[in-house]
Amino acid sequence: MKITFLGTGTSQGVPIIGNNSKVSKSLDFRDKRLRSSILVSVDSLNIIIDTGPDFRQQMLRAKPEKVDAVLFTHEHKDHTAGMDDLRSFYFKQKKSIPIYAQQRVLNQLENEFEYIFAKKKYPGVLNIDTFPIESQPFFIQKTKITPIEVLHYKLPVFGYRINDFTYITDANYISQSELEKIKGSKVLVLNALQKEDHISHFTLAQALEVVQTVQPEKAYLTHISFKLGLHAEVSKELPKNVFLSYDGLEVEL
Repeated sequence: MKITFLGTGTSQGVPIIGNNSKVSKSLDFRDKRLRSSILVSVDSLNIIIDTGPDFRQQMLRAKPEKVDAVLFTHEHKDHTAGMDDLRSFYFKQKKSIPIYAQQRVLNQLENEFEYIFAKKKYPGVLNIDTFPIESQPFFIQKTKITPIEVLHYKLPVFGYRINDFTYITDANYISQSELEKIKGSKVLVLNALQKEDHISHFTLAQALEVVQTVQPEKAYLTHISFKLGLHAEVSKELPKNVFLSYDGLEVEL
């Protein structure tokens, strides 16, 4: 099983032209973060979690041979805006791309990509097969996927556990029952936006509390704002089994 971090950043507090932060000036490639997305290669499947605005650039860099399924965590544009760029994989594979998400999220995707969902499609449009999911485990072929329901302020968001790997982004609360689903994971990926309090995202300290509770072998922090600081500096503050992720990082399980 291999995990490829396609993007580890966020639209929250993105440095703009003229921004004088140390991160925006950094020459360390690990400080150059596209919107959060990940590729899970498991059981001969390539599963994408989220297709944000940077998805095309991410896939050109990662060069996966195929996409077997896409899981969406929630409907915010920084996690869905690049869905149309699945089109090239549809052309290559000559079959529809399966999409898994909560029904609420699928409804939002249909509103935003009406031409993809239309009964009479414009020639060449991406074809997808949609699968509404709830909090119960489901299978993609032989691979078991367990949704982890978290809260992004008041919005229910799905993280996903696949074998010994759990991926959670855009969370600031995880109930005890959902934490139990994560326990036993060898690798946990969790959002840590910044050090200051935030209404809908875990801070660095809060994310480390979750890691301490779950006790994975390794944890990687993602959905990182430039406000968190430089990769090299923040890494020195972390426990030995916790790491800042970066775009292009590959992790083998």
